[in-house]
Amino acid sequence: MNSSKHQELVSFIWSVADLLRGDYKQSEYGKVVLPFTVLRRLDCVLEPTKDAVIEEHRRWFGKPMDTTRLMEKAAKQSFYNTSKLTLRTAVADPAQVRKNLTAYVGAFSENAREILDKYEFDRQLMRLEEAGLLYQVAGKFAEVDLHPDRVSNHQMGYVFEDLIRRFSEQSNETAGEHFTPREVIRLMVNLLLAPDEDGLTVPGVVRTILDPACGTGGMLTEAEEHITQLNPNATVQVFGQELNAESYAICRSDLMIKGQPTSNIVFGDSFREDGHGRKSFDYLLANPPFGVEWKKAREEIEYEHNELGWAGRFGAGLPRINDGSLLFLQHMIKKMKPVEDGGGRIAIVFNGSPLFTGAAESGESRIRQWILENDLLEGIVALPDQLFYNTGISTYFWILTNRKVEGQKGKVVLLDAREHFAKMRKSLGDKRKYVTDEQIAEITRLYRDSLTVAEDAEHPLHGKVKVFRNRDFGYHRITVERPLKLRFEVTEEGLAELEATMAGSKTLAKYETRAQLLDALRTLVGQPASVKRVEFADALRSAYAENGVDKLPANVDKAVWSVVAVRDADGEVQKKRGGVVEPDAELRDNENVPLDENVDAYVEREVLPHVPDAWVDHSKTKVGYEIPFTRHFYVYKPPRPLSEIDAELKALEGEIQALLGEVTE
Repeated sequence: MNSSKHQELVSFIWSVADLLRGDYKQSEYGKVVLPFTVLRRLDCVLEPTKDAVIEEHRRWFGKPMDTTRLMEKAAKQSFYNTSKLTLRTAVADPAQVRKNLTAYVGAFSENAREILDKYEFDRQLMRLEEAGLLYQVAGKFAEVDLHPDRVSNHQMGYVFEDLIRRFSEQSNETAGEHFTPREVIRLMVNLLLAPDEDGLTVPGVVRTILDPACGTGGMLTEAEEHITQLNPNATVQVFGQELNAESYAICRSDLMIKGQPTSNIVFGDSFREDGHGRKSFDYLLANPPFGVEWKKAREEIEYEHNELGWAGRFGAGLPRINDGSLLFLQHMIKKMKPVEDGGGRIAIVFNGSPLFTGAAESGESRIRQWILENDLLEGIVALPDQLFYNTGISTYFWILTNRKVEGQKGKVVLLDAREHFAKMRKSLGDKRKYVTDEQIAEITRLYRDSLTVAEDAEHPLHGKVKVFRNRDFGYHRITVERPLKLRFEVTEEGLAELEATMAGSKTLAKYETRAQLLDALRTLVGQPASVKRVEFADALRSAYAENGVDKLPANVDKAVWSVVAVRDADGEVQKKRGGVVEPDAELRDNENVPLDENVDAYVEREVLPHVPDAWVDHSKTKVGYEIPFTRHFYVYKPPRPLSEIDAELKALEGEIQALLGEVTE
């Protein structure tokens, strides 16, 4: 089918959406058009063998045996329909359309019927009937010719994907649903497969691909097409899992329309249950939802982490509950083929959060540490913002592998592609930019040659590529302490605070001589502050004795000292028992020291010149890992000269005055 015929067919199917205007929202058109397209395609594919299937069904009807294989053999397909109806005969009688369609759909094999069920096809039939549109819509689809002798599986796949893209773009513009733009997928697949292109051209090559959040299957389709374009004789098996019922139905529809097995696409939550068991894969790619919490699957995930440990998927750690991005990545790493079986590669889309969220030894930091210490991270590519339909934030490709080539071992590539974009003529939701084919090719080359480009200072894009050792992203989180310094005095404010504290505490309120205590302390108001704790303690004892206050209970004594002790830089350094200096919690600070740098040398250089009495509490030191991408590519831009700004303001004032003059005239 040439491009004009393709567009003619897509436009005809798309035109059905015009019938829905007013009764359906624009973002809902796909709920009708996509399942009817699937139904008509299946109807056309099964037409040549329909009589044979009906005869085989009649022969075995009512007998206690599973006839699925026999029906598939008769249909010469992986699906079948045992009804005498076709789509055309089902819509022949306007008064019986819904009844006939329900019966016709119910006669499909379970794998085809499940797809239509996930579209909630029965509900759409009822809604169309109530709107008086069912006969018109179904009749239009009954007339479109989607027979395999006119539209091949491959061509039908393109038609269906074109429809998916159009409806998804509309849906994202109006409803904010999640869909990955096609050019972003192409770039992602290029980066995933580029290092393996020579191996993919070997005759008889077989490759498996998994997307654990496959949505409508766009990434799987693009990866498969990329490999088959390199090697038409390659065998590519795609696998996926999807939680959203409609997206799952679209993905399986796409595969069924292309004549591919649909059983490899599993419905369900990848976190709660791995739909592909112990299988491992050559390539894995995903665009999981950004910042989505994993509260619903918390019980299963925490059980797997705590009870199965490294035998499960989440042994490295658990991120915070409101962002499951790094759970997806751990799941994918677990599903990567082991090195002894050839190894695997991963590409995943993240926002900026997984790069740095989480302090040292938090769940996120431990996951990053595990990935880097096991030399799994190959590179990170920063993308332009405003690439996606439902968000304008910055995004990143993470590329991981367990089979780095010799020159890449122990290294991570950071590639800044944020300026590689073109402006769209018309925005689609939050999408205002796209990456051109030429830019995709350039980024792919840059990533493939990154080690060479990083070493070549003369390369025009040298500044866009940086290479680091794995350990460069690690750091010691040290705790810098300073001594607690106090002076001691009794003030009216302090007495008011003490009185309020004692009145508001059940235990302190029971102290019977509270009034005498306050009177005793009031005798010290106005006396000079003491910088010696011992001297002030003597003054307190004297005041207590003169006012008949016996030895204070421990909790009352503590309350008194809390209001008479005042932080003072010139005060006395406080010490605990044994002469250990007591740190001041309010002056406590933290510093991140690179793993390969001596902590004491760092403190002597960076801390002690400013606070000579500081020290490091080594018992609190933690190891953390983060990837501060933007910091490594930051370029300082000096502010504009004040004279230039002043001249610009004066010019604007002149323009405003001129405009005002025109108005008043």
